[in-house]
Amino acid sequence: MTSMLPGSRLTLPSIAAWLERPWPFGEHNPVRIEETTAEGRYTMRAELPGIDPEKHISVTTHDGMLTIEAEREANEDADGHSEFYYGKFRRTVTLPAGAEDTKVSANYVNGILEISMPLTEHPHEKQVKIHVARA
Repeated sequence: MTSMLPGSRLTLPSIAAWLERPWPFGEHNPVRIEETTAEGRYTMRAELPGIDPEKHISVTTHDGMLTIEAEREANEDADGHSEFYYGKFRRTVTLPAGAEDTKVSANYVNGILEISMPLTEHPHEKQVKIHVARA
């Protein structure tokens, strides 16, 4: 059932579609993620359905950042309506302190890319003695 808003030509479904569009004042990214830290590991999961991970997904780490790059190719033969995102996607997140980005593992199962790495314990604060030179 489609209902009209009072005094408007907008329907509720059209408002929902408008709200899902890229926000003009901030980043909108078709790569949705969830991040967790548990049991000494950082894990990020990204929704990337319909993308061949061997050909069209790349995961890199550099300077405390994790970047996922992916591409979904459009089916050129299809006519009709589509709300899928096609083209290249990129998502970069800041890794938590202590993330060992040299020990990253990545798995792709049922359209979900899971990236995981160990977290090191932060060293405790250490007092540094200041040496004063006397002239």
